[in-house]
Amino acid sequence: MNAPLQTPVRDDARPALTLLIAAPRGFCAGVDRAIEIVERALDRYGPPVYVRHEIVHNRYVVDSLKAKGAVFVEELDSVPDGAPVVFSAHGVPKSVPAEAERRGLDYLDATCPLVSKVHRQAERQIEAERHIVFVGHRGHPEVIGTMGQVPEGAMTLVETVEDVAGLAFTPDAPLAFLTQTTLSVDDTRAIVAALQAKYPHIVGPKAEDICYATSNRQAAVKQIAPGSDLVLVIGAPNSSNSLRLVEVAERCGTDARLIQRASDIQPEWLDGVGTIGLTAGASAPEKLVREVVDRLSEWRVVEEHTLVSAEEKMVFKLPRQLMA
Repeated sequence: MNAPLQTPVRDDARPALTLLIAAPRGFCAGVDRAIEIVERALDRYGPPVYVRHEIVHNRYVVDSLKAKGAVFVEELDSVPDGAPVVFSAHGVPKSVPAEAERRGLDYLDATCPLVSKVHRQAERQIEAERHIVFVGHRGHPEVIGTMGQVPEGAMTLVETVEDVAGLAFTPDAPLAFLTQTTLSVDDTRAIVAALQAKYPHIVGPKAEDICYATSNRQAAVKQIAPGSDLVLVIGAPNSSNSLRLVEVAERCGTDARLIQRASDIQPEWLDGVGTIGLTAGASAPEKLVREVVDRLSEWRVVEEHTLVSAEEKMVFKLPRQLMA
């Protein structure tokens, strides 16, 4: 008689690791739209399609689009006459489309509609003859683009509560404030409170400018961080919203690290760690999240738990040129 088949028992000496995965995480509607604009432009015009600045702040995304024929440039003077060009999701100063039109370039604007909303608010405040105090990070493309919507000198940038204390506007000066869409919700709340305390008459937007995706991802990190020994945030070092996620985790009292790919993770980071929180900035694709899970599984027996703090169903329309 044949012996009964035995189920093999795996001798797995890897220690267990609980993985708390934040939801929502990764791509937002604005990033989805921007990437689709480049991909559709490649289909319509054929490569090369030029893109002014990184379409979104993620090296994996940029390299993937390069492989399809996108060419990334810093300024329009690197775009040949007659070539199609896409403006990044972060927005551009008014001078950029004006120059594209002067040269007769066929351009597509991939600016996130929520950033465009801030641009329109800036124009309305200038029409109302108010000086704008803009809360944002100096040098960020979104800040450069927003400040480029108004005449030079019509907008003052503040980054901290201390910057607000240093403002020298008269008490009766006509003022308004706007904010970058990818800021820390908590930091921005404190800066706006300082502005309103110093200038009670200052006019703000009807709804806060920080985008739904930024707010949702920060809230999701607040849910996973307290129960984690370490939080990993997938994102680029020049991604404002990703850097804010690291800060949110740290404010919860949890160590946090920004990584671009799974290969950035060092095995010694897991020493003494039983639970890891995992999230991704709004420009990071889900493929990179799964890549991190696979990497961690090489060292530990991973038990995944997804913690959902919000549902996102936002979809933005594509430019009319690509709808035909």
